[in-house]
Amino acid sequence: MAKKYQYLVAENWGKGFIEINDSIKFTISGFPGDVWRVPVHDKHANLWINKVLGVIKTKNEAQAIVDALVETAQNNYDAQSDAYKARHDRPTDIPLEE
Repeated sequence: MAKKYQYLVAENWGKGFIEINDSIKFTISGFPGDVWRVPVHDKHANLWINKVLGVIKTKNEAQAIVDALVETAQNNYDAQSDAYKARHDRPTDIPLEE
């Protein structure tokens, strides 16, 4: 069975945002734009969403947020000098999973 995820936006306030017990009980993945991915239909993930005041987004809404920030980073990279580009990689697209 394929994994199913839900996406949310929640501002990471630093220490305590993701506690060790959270990361033991379920997988949390972070993306640009304070976008987070957690398992769907998971009691612990849903409790965490409430704790961090997360706003649920569809995959397409979350992807649009991530894409906008990646595009900005790519445009900033493209505007840099050749010397800069020789030392840094261009930001790549980040496709979100279902």
